[in-house]
Amino acid sequence: MNVRRSAAVLAAVAVFGMAAAPAAFAAAGDHRLGQSRAPGDASPSPSLPSGLYGKTDPKFDGVFRQSYALLAQHTAGVEPAPKAVDWLTGQQCASGGFAAYREDADQPCDGKTPVDSNSTAAAVQALAALAKRDKSLAAKVDRSVDWLKSVQNKDGGWGYNPGLPSDANSTGIAVGALAAAGQNPAGVRKGGKSAYDALPKLAMDCGKGDGAFGLADAKSGKLSPNADATAAGVLGSLGKGLVVEPAKKAASGAPECAKPDSASQAASNGTAYLLKTLGETDDHLMSSMPGADDKPDQGNTADSVLALAAAGQKEQARKSAEWLAENSADWAEQSGPAAYAQLILAAHAAGLDPRDFGGADLVKQLNAQGPAPQTASASPSAADAGEEKDDDGGVSIWWIIGVGMVAGIGIGFLYSGNRKKQP
Repeated sequence: MNVRRSAAVLAAVAVFGMAAAPAAFAAAGDHRLGQSRAPGDASPSPSLPSGLYGKTDPKFDGVFRQSYALLAQHTAGVEPAPKAVDWLTGQQCASGGFAAYREDADQPCDGKTPVDSNSTAAAVQALAALAKRDKSLAAKVDRSVDWLKSVQNKDGGWGYNPGLPSDANSTGIAVGALAAAGQNPAGVRKGGKSAYDALPKLAMDCGKGDGAFGLADAKSGKLSPNADATAAGVLGSLGKGLVVEPAKKAASGAPECAKPDSASQAASNGTAYLLKTLGETDDHLMSSMPGADDKPDQGNTADSVLALAAAGQKEQARKSAEWLAENSADWAEQSGPAAYAQLILAAHAAGLDPRDFGGADLVKQLNAQGPAPQTASASPSAADAGEEKDDDGGVSIWWIIGVGMVAGIGIGFLYSGNRKKQP
């Protein structure tokens, strides 16, 4: 979740669970089609809402990339433009759920509106963060959390759309949303089971899968090791969202893989898988989706930074973030706001400065992707304390966007993330 994600998208032909699917997230993405680009990577739209971040068609990732952008701004100490927040809240259905994008938000949602867990969970994480300063957003967060609870599967997890089988990406970003909203994910149950019961079932054993979380084959439903699903699964199993604080104490070496009979062990196994995979490819991940070009995958690498930081793997998280600092400029420029947002979240998790990331000011670059924010402080803590200064950023995406992006047409979420290309 993410966006969870992010924040992450996977290939349009990929599936989580048994469903065929699209996670662009995230560059925030990386909730993604092809895993090399972020949500927002689509053909230009002739008419874009003024409050929306990005210049590409928002049909498949509008809510996702907006949520990542607002969350990254908040994390960097920036107070977003009111109309950017209003655009996001205006996309919410009366039920509390969000679809990837509603062109006419004045029309009420109905049974045909393709609300999904990934867009909703990403929006919850952004709005919950902003609600710390704007209390009026709290009711909207509560409504979305109630919707997520209503579509939880009986195994305790979530699929991209209501009714789809649970997958690691969707369950992970949903856990992040619950945690961001102040809920205890272990206490959110359906049929007596929580996400911490579902996630171990989505993890592979230490032999065939090396402890990774899996991505299901569209025809057979069999899981295959997948780095993006693993990053989301690790975050979810640890009860973390898209904003991960830098590890204060480094973990002592790589964890040992064992039978994933608990969420904590599944997280440990997934962490070991990411460490091994990153160690084999010079601190970054390569595209892993079927048919994708064999090239570095910045979005999934950023997702992995969040997961490793959450697991206390401070050294590798920093190494991979430093790789991103040297190798992500072109990707972010091409992919748009979700990519910049995902890099900001990765820099934050690794303890790096997003305003001097390989010589680039990611915060300024993100701010330029949409309406100029109200203020930008030196740090999130300063912003929360009311210590603000003028921003000179100017104006100008789970994975996921979700593997399984439009279930209504038989496709699953694209998350990173992660959530990254359009079908």
